[in-house]
Amino acid sequence: MALIDLGSDTATRPSAAMLLAMSRAEVGDEQKGEDPTTLALEERVATLLGKERALFVPSATMANQIALAVHVESGGEVIAHRTAHVVHYEGGGTSLIARAQAYLLDTPRGLFSADDVEAAIRADDPHHPRSRCVVVENTSNAGGGTVWPLDLLDGVYDLCARRGLAVHVDGARLWNAQVALGVPAARLVAGATTVQVCFSKALGCPFGAVLAMPAALWPRARRLKQALGGALRQSGVITAGLSYALDHHLDDVGADHRRARRLAEALGAMAGVDVEPVESNLVFFSVPRPEVFLAAIAARGVRMGSVARTVSPGRQRLRACLHRDIDDAALDAAITAAHAAVAL
Repeated sequence: MALIDLGSDTATRPSAAMLLAMSRAEVGDEQKGEDPTTLALEERVATLLGKERALFVPSATMANQIALAVHVESGGEVIAHRTAHVVHYEGGGTSLIARAQAYLLDTPRGLFSADDVEAAIRADDPHHPRSRCVVVENTSNAGGGTVWPLDLLDGVYDLCARRGLAVHVDGARLWNAQVALGVPAARLVAGATTVQVCFSKALGCPFGAVLAMPAALWPRARRLKQALGGALRQSGVITAGLSYALDHHLDDVGADHRRARRLAEALGAMAGVDVEPVESNLVFFSVPRPEVFLAAIAARGVRMGSVARTVSPGRQRLRACLHRDIDDAALDAAITAAHAAVAL
């Protein structure tokens, strides 16, 4: 039985055409700045995001942590949402690498306003850490796959510019936000200081992310990449796949969103299932006896993920991720498995 993996959109596998493009890549020594395929990708992504320079790194987590270390000196503070990926899923990297602490905003759906940020900025007092950077995660994963409205984003950008705070956009799913709003990615990060985009989720690459930034920050970011073991040799073998994805996979992201809405509608029609609003490719929901539900769909060849939060006694928040490896037939099978599991 082939696994229908809705546990994460990182489950995507490179297509045969992507692998062929990777096999034909022109390569050189990336540590020496001599890999032409990687250099071309970096320039292309910088242009796409409206930034001066960009840096290829193996993972979105590394990109996020490099950005925070560039922005926040030891003893400083990062303002982020309480559900942020940089807080929960990066091994404590903010305290380990940037040696900074986090001020957590507790607002609905992973989003916050300029007023929320204003209230979190520390007074200039030796008793307090210095507020240095705000992290915007777009889309907000644990917030529910939430897409930031442009007016809310612009408000945060404007406030941070006035108060002298850097803004880092964790754009692991920025491609999803771009498609959901129908605006270019550059518009979504126009007021950001740095932004990372991940290629191993919506775009179906085996791994890789790119961190875009002002030219003045690039030397420090490159040094941190080296120190963290992210500098590679013939990285063009991978970055050719990232370029292929930009050429051929961006147009497919909307289908993931369509299937997510269809799954949410099907789950919402099942007795006892509560479904959160769907804005992108992520579907969050809760069911009674979640362990029974997950085991039952697994027995039918379907995987979904649990989120470490109890909605109410006996109900766990679950997540299904739609991605390019899930077609309509696979979605039909997943819905059938969910129906059977709910009926137990």
